[in-house]
Amino acid sequence: MRYTRLGSTGLSVSRLCLGGMSFGEPHRGADSWTLPEQESREVIRRALDAGITFFDTANVYSDGSSEEILGRALGEYARRDDVVIATKVFGPMGPGPNQRGLSRKAILAELDNSLRRLRTDYVDLYQIHRWDPETPIEETLETLHDVVRAGKVRYLGASSMYAWQFATALQVAERHGWTRFVSMQNYHNLIYREEEREMLPLCRDRGIGTLPWSPLARGKLARDWTVSTSRTADDAFGHSLYARTEKSDRAVAAQLAEVAERRGAPRAQVALAWLLRQPVVSAPILGVTNVGQLDEALGALEVVLSSDEVAQLERCYEPHAVVALD
Repeated sequence: MRYTRLGSTGLSVSRLCLGGMSFGEPHRGADSWTLPEQESREVIRRALDAGITFFDTANVYSDGSSEEILGRALGEYARRDDVVIATKVFGPMGPGPNQRGLSRKAILAELDNSLRRLRTDYVDLYQIHRWDPETPIEETLETLHDVVRAGKVRYLGASSMYAWQFATALQVAERHGWTRFVSMQNYHNLIYREEEREMLPLCRDRGIGTLPWSPLARGKLARDWTVSTSRTADDAFGHSLYARTEKSDRAVAAQLAEVAERRGAPRAQVALAWLLRQPVVSAPILGVTNVGQLDEALGALEVVLSSDEVAQLERCYEPHAVVALD
């Protein structure tokens, strides 16, 4: 395993982050394809054995079940100081109007709930899952600053929003002397590169580390396009990401397949290696549903792409409409 600093902070994280969206009792939440506890624990244990120290989840994943499983597993398999735990807040966690969003009331309640489920006194990286248009950004940022000062959170991060929104948040925090965001968890992979226009230059200028989610495009960059899995069969959000751009996306995937075949390497490793070479990327977030997928992804750390290979991988990309922000 290799390690890096998260953006311009002193926090060391593994170059691959294990995502927790795959973990959760199938009867909890909206997804039926998630891994029950025993299978999740096998993946978490293997990740720790491989040197992964960075784990990301969210309160909404399987209605809290992901946090519960991750908290129990890390509590048994690792020392708390040896791992970096990230979670997120924003999505609905109940029927009430204050059980969602980024109001002071919601953040304070949901952070305590996440800490209880994760079985920890603090979260290393607490991230706003989306921008909340119904709450003043000053209210959100002051509350986040308060939970850092209270010792419940070590660092703050954000996820999927427009660059102007993120720039606004950074400027407001700086103006008031509040704790600033140090990371951006954004949608970025070989078939969706719109973040390279504004968000990545902003992050590079401000010393923000990025944590790409869906680095393998829901598996479309890891296998033949037509292969179906239990997740692809029941992933309405995933279908919405690629339905409008299938023709150009398939062309990019075909170039990836050629490069991988020529190297004798799995496609997933080549796709991840392309992301890892981006200077602003701290750690792609891996969403795996078995140990074999994790082992395959780990090999990306040994893949060094040539300039000709990079050019081939990027050759067929066409601009996309901005997605996954609301």
